[in-house]
Amino acid sequence: MFDFAIIGGGIVGLSTGMAIYQRFPDARVVVIEKEAAVAQHQTGHNSGVIHSGIYYKPGSFKARFARQGSQSMREFCETHGIEHDICGKVIVATKQEEIHLLENLHKRGLENGLNIQRIGSDELKEIEPHVNGVGAIRVPMAGIVNYRQVSEKFAEIIKANGGEIQLNTKVEKIHEESDQVTIETSRGTIKANMVINCAGLHSDRVAEAAGYKTDMKIVPFRGEYFKLKPEKRYLVKHLIYPVPNPKFPFLGVHFTRMISGEVDAGPNAVLSFKREGYKKTDFNAKDLAEVLSYGGFWKLAGKFMKEGLEEYVRSFSKKQFTKSLQELIPEIQEDDLIPAPAGVRAQALKYDGNMVDDFNIIMGKRSIHVCNAPSPAATASIEIGKEIVRRIPAETKIIKSAIIV
Repeated sequence: MFDFAIIGGGIVGLSTGMAIYQRFPDARVVVIEKEAAVAQHQTGHNSGVIHSGIYYKPGSFKARFARQGSQSMREFCETHGIEHDICGKVIVATKQEEIHLLENLHKRGLENGLNIQRIGSDELKEIEPHVNGVGAIRVPMAGIVNYRQVSEKFAEIIKANGGEIQLNTKVEKIHEESDQVTIETSRGTIKANMVINCAGLHSDRVAEAAGYKTDMKIVPFRGEYFKLKPEKRYLVKHLIYPVPNPKFPFLGVHFTRMISGEVDAGPNAVLSFKREGYKKTDFNAKDLAEVLSYGGFWKLAGKFMKEGLEEYVRSFSKKQFTKSLQELIPEIQEDDLIPAPAGVRAQALKYDGNMVDDFNIIMGKRSIHVCNAPSPAATASIEIGKEIVRRIPAETKIIKSAIIV
């Protein structure tokens, strides 16, 4: 019998396990992960950016968690000797008509309490000599890290506190009763006093398996990347982002210097035909049927038809992908790009076609369901874990490895 069973061994599930031990040192915790190792999906395919929170609506969970999370992530890496680099980034207006968008974004960043600077083209050239821009925002607190390494350290801390991490264990059924929760898995039955659902790409399904309707569905979007050839990495010094299109809910292609020294270019954003579909050829009939039969998807597609088609063109045309990158760095050529691993974003979508733009946590009787943890979830993971544990009822007590509520 466990006090807490966490479903999902990604960075959010692991940070939650770590936070539980900060509040309940004597708890018995198990993390249930269907893969052979932790951090194999969204976490392990993350671009590795430590975000600042500049993009997010002031007062939202995303803005607060990103600002606080970037600080706690830096402190965690320093404490545990995890390699990271607070290299900073620039958000670039490549044409005059984007200046007003840049100004609006600068204002939002200031409202979020960030120490950012508006800079002109001359100062931009000093920071990123190869970038084409008429103006930019310098975000000095942005950085890079390997989130898989961070997750492995979270897992190590959980085990050091007596917790268990059960790998190769797939959740099949959940029975939430008045006094406990029974979880049927591919490797036997697990009983716990409380379940915390951090299943990412499958979070809506896990919530429904526990008996909760979420009023949303996870729709997977694949982000496809290229890498710069080693001899072309000098073109990117730090992190280079475009001014986001306020009419399209994705950031646009950008350049990310990785902690390994490699430079990623991308991503685009296309519908994945499988929830864990990292390749164009990946396909799952059930996953695709769920999306295509969901009215919210078609309402979203209708709103962004033009932008969506452009994303698909870039997906199949390296030439068009290169053209989009050349808006930021004109020197980039097709031959400078080599294929890189893709990622899949678990986007929660409502039936009215609106994306769930903020973190969404649903409270059950003996369960907590993290049904939307969008970017900057990796940056904010330590703070998200604390927030989830804060929502555990105050009267909860651990007595001889049992919860009494």
